Amino acid sequence: MNKSDIQLLYEYDRWANDRVFRAASALTPEQFTRDLGGSFRSVRDTLVHILGGEWVWLAYWKDPPGNPADLENLKQRRQDQFHPDAFPSVAEVKAKWAEIEGQQSEFVERLTDESLGKRIPFRDAEFPLAHLMQHLANHSTYHRGQIALMLRQLGAQPLPTDFHVFLAEGRGQAVAGSQT
Repeated sequence: MNKSDIQLLYEYDRWANDRVFRAASALTPEQFTRDLGGSFRSVRDTLVHILGGEWVWLAYWKDPPGNPADLENLKQRRQDQFHPDAFPSVAEVKAKWAEIEGQQSEFVERLTDESLGKRIPFRDAEFPLAHLMQHLANHSTYHRGQIALMLRQLGAQPLPTDFHVFLAEGRGQAVAGSQT
């Protein structure tokens, strides 16, 4: 996976997140926080989980923890900053999301093909940065699917977030076209 591939993947991720936010914006505050019994209780809690994941992985890539205590500190910072109750509305989640997406976009822009191949320790192994970045995009996609189900349970209409829809809308063609 090269820089163009990662740029396209993260452009898609931002596009899909925006569509989820548009759909979630139609919910009432009660619907947004209603416990639906999923992995993360509500649409809000699932969005905050994705957001916390985006933040913690970006922090990890920028400065991988050198020891278990540093990793625990990073996890605690995520837990402190991304408690669902701190985000009572879609607008508050989206505002924090915009901040993190901006930092993420800057990070992606500074990447090189060489830096994507750099091996980063995670658990008891090392992985290329590109693979960890793919993991995060996959993680977000997985949870956006859960949100689509929750929206349907609430009587709301999710917007499609399929990669082919993103491509069909003409997104990413400048990046994708540069590979040929």
